[in-house]
Amino acid sequence: MSELDISKIMEFLPHRYPFLMVDRVLETDKSEYLSAIKNVSINEPFFQGHFPGQPIMPGVLILEALAQATGLLAFSSMGESYKSKLYMLVGIDKSRFRDQVVPGDQLKLNVRLLRNMRGIGKYECRAMVGDRLVAEAEMMCSAQDKSA
Repeated sequence: MSELDISKIMEFLPHRYPFLMVDRVLETDKSEYLSAIKNVSINEPFFQGHFPGQPIMPGVLILEALAQATGLLAFSSMGESYKSKLYMLVGIDKSRFRDQVVPGDQLKLNVRLLRNMRGIGKYECRAMVGDRLVAEAEMMCSAQDKSA
């Protein structure tokens, strides 16, 4: 699979405005790697308070965007069974913020599956703006059945 537009992303993820943090999937191999983008606009609601006069995207939201990208990678390899699942973030290790993300930036989200053990995927995650690394982390996520 190559690109996914916002309509397909919204089929995979339950998130909606203002919490959907992935605008387009650029490429994926369905099981090992996914690259996506988040267009960062001054219209984002968090910029009103973070920070007035010097808007900076909160680091926790960069991590959320990366976590959503891991969900897209996992769901794209599940076939139709993704419809009965929620993909939950269960852990973050080695998280580092290297640079700021500001309005007008295009945040590129790169996630790679490191391993899958007992239903928990461990991912290497990197957020880039151009050729600058702005954040990185290892994330663990798990697919869980939706409540009835």
